[in-house]
Amino acid sequence: MNWIFVCRECREGGAALAEAAAKILADRPNWRVTLAGCMSGCRGGASLAARAPGKTAYLFSPVEPEDLPGLAAFAALYEASPDGAIEDARPLGSLRLKALARIPPHPFALDPEA
Repeated sequence: MNWIFVCRECREGGAALAEAAAKILADRPNWRVTLAGCMSGCRGGASLAARAPGKTAYLFSPVEPEDLPGLAAFAALYEASPDGAIEDARPLGSLRLKALARIPPHPFALDPEA
């Protein structure tokens, strides 16, 4: 399962942005959108994070409603990548400019012996 977390505490985030993200991903059954507490990515807009077991996690901010069309491209590229790394972010449109962090997967997910 792949997850999108939307900050419920960001001034321009919350339920409306999460609802819009869920509509964009409605045809992708392997994605869930949920509200989360503060992700410390505040820069004037909402924070949005993406993660899945064994994959790179992403933190985007400030995300505005006009950035959300890139979420569909992100979801497709993320699902297609074995480790979640997206090498060419241009298909994400303006969302690519909002990436604050790429967090590698936990080593245990890559090597259970670690």
